[in-house]
Amino acid sequence: MAITRIITPGVTDEAVTSDKLNNDIISGTTALTSEPADTDEFLVSDAGTLKRIDYSLIKGGGITEADMWRLTANTSDGTNADISSNLERVDDASFGYIGSGMSQSSGVFTFPSTGIYEVSCVAMIICSSDINAMIEINVTTNNSSYDPVVNLNAGNESGDRTNISVGGSTLVDVTNTSNVKVKFTTTSFGSGTRLSGDSTSNYTYFKFIRLGDT
Repeated sequence: MAITRIITPGVTDEAVTSDKLNNDIISGTTALTSEPADTDEFLVSDAGTLKRIDYSLIKGGGITEADMWRLTANTSDGTNADISSNLERVDDASFGYIGSGMSQSSGVFTFPSTGIYEVSCVAMIICSSDINAMIEINVTTNNSSYDPVVNLNAGNESGDRTNISVGGSTLVDVTNTSNVKVKFTTTSFGSGTRLSGDSTSNYTYFKFIRLGDT
């Protein structure tokens, strides 16, 4: 008995056109329910030529890290030192942070990833008369020596005890998370002057937002 071979010709590039593709070619497949991995690939048209590209090359945009911490109790009168205790991440019911967040040890804050960060401080100072209390934002780039990059000055010349809120911010280029760190320090606090802190409200607090890549 003779055997007949049926040869199917190859499909040419021009044979597969858009009108031959079903409308559910994408919606009918399994959906990706989380952010793509860096090596996941997309198809793009590069000047009319179809090419594939890794997700790592096109991801970005948006804030990936945002965190806020606060002082939970008043400092002692006349204390001039690093703010190293009574610190907590804000935990109000309405609060949320983005990313893995900052970590701190004895008031030294470590960044979760490299990038350009906005670092802000708002401090409520309970002042005695005729003082010139200051809060410093101090940054190290070698995990050793610190540079006071921002000074928040709370002057009180009224002669009466009062509460004064001061605030300021800076941009920190975190090129290495082991070496670039930040801390906050009180200076020029005299007798009867202290920082105000509370565990249920932001009196003195610190904010960190990653704005983009370094």
